[in-house]
Amino acid sequence: MDKGAAHKRTTPYVLVLGTAQDGGYPQLGCEASCCRDLHLDSPRRRFVTALALIDPISKEHWLVEATPDLPEQVKRLSEHLQRPSQPPSGILLTHAHMGHYTGLMYLGREVMGASGIPVFALPRMAAFLRQNGPWSQLVSLGQIDLKPIVADSLYTLNKSISVQPILVPHRDEYSETAAYIIHLGSRQVLFVPDIDKWQYWDRDIRALIQQVDIALLDGTFYKDGEIKGRSMADIPHPFVSQSMDHFQGLSPEDKQKVHFIHFNHTNPLLVAGSEAQKEVLSKGFRLARQGMVID
Repeated sequence: MDKGAAHKRTTPYVLVLGTAQDGGYPQLGCEASCCRDLHLDSPRRRFVTALALIDPISKEHWLVEATPDLPEQVKRLSEHLQRPSQPPSGILLTHAHMGHYTGLMYLGREVMGASGIPVFALPRMAAFLRQNGPWSQLVSLGQIDLKPIVADSLYTLNKSISVQPILVPHRDEYSETAAYIIHLGSRQVLFVPDIDKWQYWDRDIRALIQQVDIALLDGTFYKDGEIKGRSMADIPHPFVSQSMDHFQGLSPEDKQKVHFIHFNHTNPLLVAGSEAQKEVLSKGFRLARQGMVID
């Protein structure tokens, strides 16, 4: 992985467009020290978690997630690609929580006025968009072209990039929740931004880590008690501290594949040089960075 110029690349790769939880960093309404002195124009700002899948040969790119930070992320992507902004070749959605799909609003007649952008979604997610405004207007006006996908099937985006959605347990009020295995030629990237505890899943996350080349995994909260005055049982993400214990038996090589992502604004892993960061790195794991290239 490196940050080299896009125009020098000849194989498909992933660009990390954001690493924060749905509310971004800083987060609206937070007066605690984690956000109070952090301004929206600060270099420490972090956009909501999203990826770009880029084929430098065909000049195509796909977004994984459509976040509330979509305008800024498209701008950063354009700067990275060193060319004017252009609509994505498609958008892959994981689920119907606010940080993962509400950026679709920018495709509407009030902003981009897009035409026929493919949007890949599992069946309940596709039905949610089709049946509920304002998203249904994007469908009826042909601004997005819904592409229902099925879990565990492989979907070819072009000759170099394909994706495999996987169902994961999460709070599925409006849709099911997907993770993705992203195939870049012979290489594989696992993307699991949101999931309930690992033990609730019918798959072994450790086996999946061993299978892939890089794993971008839910790191929403660092440890229990992080949110003051609220039971964290209501938001049952795997704490990073728990994940590290769960992955303890992995080889050093497999541990280095793990990059935590999707950090809540309270998570000390957002703070450079924090004790939490030092602990994660000392145990052989890594942290996803905004602007990071995975190739």
